[in-house]
Amino acid sequence: MPSTALSLPPGYRSRPVNADDIPAVHALVAACEREVYGRVRSDAGAVAADLSRPGLVPESDTVLVLDRAGSPAAWAWVDRRSEVDVHPGHRGRGLGAALLDWVQSRARETGCDGIVQTVPDADAAALALLGSRGFRPLVTAWQLEFAMPAEPAVPEPPTGVTVRPFRVGDGPAAHTLVQDAFDEWQQRRQAYEEWAAHTVDRPAFAPAQSSLAFSGGQLVGAALALDVPGSGEGCVEQVAVRVDHRGRGLARLLLCHTFRAFHRAGRSSCVLWTHSDTGALDLYLRVGMTVRHSSTVLRRELRAQVIDSQGLERK
Repeated sequence: MPSTALSLPPGYRSRPVNADDIPAVHALVAACEREVYGRVRSDAGAVAADLSRPGLVPESDTVLVLDRAGSPAAWAWVDRRSEVDVHPGHRGRGLGAALLDWVQSRARETGCDGIVQTVPDADAAALALLGSRGFRPLVTAWQLEFAMPAEPAVPEPPTGVTVRPFRVGDGPAAHTLVQDAFDEWQQRRQAYEEWAAHTVDRPAFAPAQSSLAFSGGQLVGAALALDVPGSGEGCVEQVAVRVDHRGRGLARLLLCHTFRAFHRAGRSSCVLWTHSDTGALDLYLRVGMTVRHSSTVLRRELRAQVIDSQGLERK
């Protein structure tokens, strides 16, 4: 059981999350997504990937809140990052505040310097709650949409570049490419197993719609896609181009290949997420994407603050 105390309103009980809970937790998350976005944008594989994060121990780092009938009302996990979701039918009863306090206490207990959580900008109540608990804005994230009423055109590749769909065995090379490309802004490199759980090993991964670019036999660009059940649209999970091949239009080329593949699979739109640290928003806007939703990534510093004899803060 979680070692950090959790104080819940009357009528609720809690326990750690286990693997058997994944479908029910995803149903809870999906209800939250429909409330904010008007549609589901995740799958059960995303929940499973979060629970398999390196360092996260479900028995102590997760909480599932159940109502009197034993149905999931809310859940939370914490491991440097955190997530707190309260079912729309159980909001306004103090569950979010209780879980957020639990998240901060558990993070301190494990020695974290800080925790990060992403909140949709449309959820004003959640933003106010996190602000009251000392969370401060870190970056802005955007969900962008590419509408496809007709089949998208695909530009010609640069000289010496070929594009093909993802194949079995491409995972390790794609992992290295993505981690190298994301080193510019991500805080840490992901091991293959962690990265794959969110991408190529995820049940929603769409290899036929994932586009890879090669030059001289080497992988130099990738657009990795998901086909999330119930979403009704394609999703680009990651886009990466090797640094020495940037400025050649490869990102646009790969996106167009993926858009076209989704259109041929019967999808009329495709989405992706990016955030302000990547500097990629202008690229996606130039491709013809538009901003559908925005979220704020917030951070709560947990390091103890010490005030010296002159009234100055020391860490």
